[in-house]
Amino acid sequence: MREEVVTLGGGCFWCLEAVFDEVAGVHSVESGYMGGQVPDPTYQQVCTGKTGHAEITRIRFDTDLLSFRELLGIFFAIHDPTTLNRQGNDVGSQYRSVIFYHSTEQKNAAEQVIAELRPEFKNPIVTEVTAETRFYIAEDYHQEYFANNPNQPYCQMIVWPKVEKFRSKFSANRKVTA
Repeated sequence: MREEVVTLGGGCFWCLEAVFDEVAGVHSVESGYMGGQVPDPTYQQVCTGKTGHAEITRIRFDTDLLSFRELLGIFFAIHDPTTLNRQGNDVGSQYRSVIFYHSTEQKNAAEQVIAELRPEFKNPIVTEVTAETRFYIAEDYHQEYFANNPNQPYCQMIVWPKVEKFRSKFSANRKVTA
């Protein structure tokens, strides 16, 4: 087993966490903040869009079961990488599409995947590919938010459709549950 870490932002971290929790080969998903200039930011601060931080998920995965490129394929399928600082009704730089790479190999692979996917999108891909910075874990109530609040209206209207899209498009990549 070879574990690797990637940090992704693509709108609300609840959405990404809910999807990547179901991906075979993913060991853990943590919601947090990265990419800004404010140390130890709170959710309320990040929501202002003035901290420079993005809502992100830090994903630990087994490269024997899931390649970095496969993980990025899921990432690009479950969010819109062509909208600058926006995912649906969530607007602001904290919702930007971003790949915070942890190695030169991840950087090169991310740039290759983006180049390969360009023809599939009507508009240009605006996903940032940038080196990781300090990770700040989000408050406890944000961790496993969808799993703990599946009937919350945002989860029903926004998160659940992304989970369903993952399940239908990537059924071979789903974790086997008892």
